[in-house]
Amino acid sequence: MHESFPKTVLDLEERFATDEACREYLMQLRWAEGFCCPRCGGKKAWLADRGRLVCTSCRHQTTVTAGTVFQDSRLPLRSWFRAVWQVTSQKNGASALGIQRVLGFGSYQTAWTLLHKLRRAMVRPGRDKLTGQVEVDETHVGRPSRKGRGSPTKTLIIIAAQEDGKGIGRIRMARIPDASAEC
Repeated sequence: MHESFPKTVLDLEERFATDEACREYLMQLRWAEGFCCPRCGGKKAWLADRGRLVCTSCRHQTTVTAGTVFQDSRLPLRSWFRAVWQVTSQKNGASALGIQRVLGFGSYQTAWTLLHKLRRAMVRPGRDKLTGQVEVDETHVGRPSRKGRGSPTKTLIIIAAQEDGKGIGRIRMARIPDASAEC
């Protein structure tokens, strides 16, 4: 499948104007060679209600969103696609409050949950280790406190950044228990 990603928000709105258009796009991504039943490997299915596909061989029911971040979500796929656009097109990243405002969600919790699901999905398992020149530093993150660096209200985070020419390349972050050389 030749990928032609939307270049502007207008392209996005035009291409993914309906949930059906979003669903068709996911079908092309997931089953580029045609439907394949996750249970028996059958190649044919019929469309049931609510977008479910029923395998003609084993009668297993599945959806194009099964096993994805979209699974079990009551949000329209259009909202998910718009959120993905917001997260990936912002130079300085996206916040849950920003997602809530731009997409018109009534609940901050909805925007927060959606954003965290997307962030988890963007982490590639088994990703390559950083190479070359790598700079490492630690910081405390958390509620402001007058107690200073060792505050129990703050979490210690270590950050490693790979040099990429004159800029920063890939980054890794992790929570660590203390600032000892071992950690």
